[in-house]
Amino acid sequence: MGREPGHTPHRKDAPTAEEVHAYLRDHPDFLVHHGDLVHHLTPPSQDRGRGVVDLQAYMVERLRGEVRLLKDQQRELIGTSRANMNSQNRIHAAVLFLLDAQSFEQLIQTITTDLAVLLDLDVACLIVESNGHDTPHVQTSGVRVVEPGTVDRWLGKADVALNADIQGDPELYGPGAGLVRSEVLIRLQVSSETPDGMLAFGSREPDSFHSGQGTELVGFLARVVERVIRGWLELPA
Repeated sequence: MGREPGHTPHRKDAPTAEEVHAYLRDHPDFLVHHGDLVHHLTPPSQDRGRGVVDLQAYMVERLRGEVRLLKDQQRELIGTSRANMNSQNRIHAAVLFLLDAQSFEQLIQTITTDLAVLLDLDVACLIVESNGHDTPHVQTSGVRVVEPGTVDRWLGKADVALNADIQGDPELYGPGAGLVRSEVLIRLQVSSETPDGMLAFGSREPDSFHSGQGTELVGFLARVVERVIRGWLELPA
C-alpha cells in the first residue's frame, strides 16, 4: 500500500497530543528538569491568544545564562593565558641572568637570590647532597647541604613536586622555612659524577604552587641550571 504524501506514521507507543498536554499539565516543572528540550521547541508568536503559554521569556533567560557562562569561561581563559605568559617571561629573564653570570660564585648567588626576585618568590634554595664522605663548605646561605638520599626521599621517582598549603621544612629552607606555605621542588642531575641535587622554590602564598599546575617551565629552568653549573665546574654530562 502506498503512503499518503506528508503522512508521518506514529509508533504504536507514541503518546497523542492530548496525552502530552495532560502530562505537562500534571507536571508543570517538567521543563525545569529537562531544560535541554527548550532548544527543540518552537516558541509561540508574539500575537498570542488567551491560554497560550509564552516560552520565549524562558528561552531568552536560558540563553542569557549560557552567554554569562561563556563570558565567565572566556575571562577565566584570558586570565590563565596572561598568567602563563607572565610566568614564561619571568623564566626567560631568569635564564638570561643565569647565562650572564661572570663567575661560579655569581651563578650560585643568582640561583639563591636573584631567582627569588625574578620569579616573584619568597625563598629560593639550591639543595646539594654530600657525597657520603665530605661535607662541602658553603658560604652562601641559599645552598643547603643534605645527606645522601634526601632528594629521593622528597621526590621519590618524580622530577618535580608541587606542594600547596604546607609549612616549609628547615631541612630545605633553613631560617627561611617559616615563610614557605607552598613550594615547588625540582630535581637537578648536574653530572654523572655528582649526586642529585634539587631546586626548592617557596612562596608565602598557600596556593602559589599546587598539583594542578604545569611543570614545563620550571623543568626547563632546572635543565638550564644543570648546564651552567656543569659548564663552570667542567663536569661531564
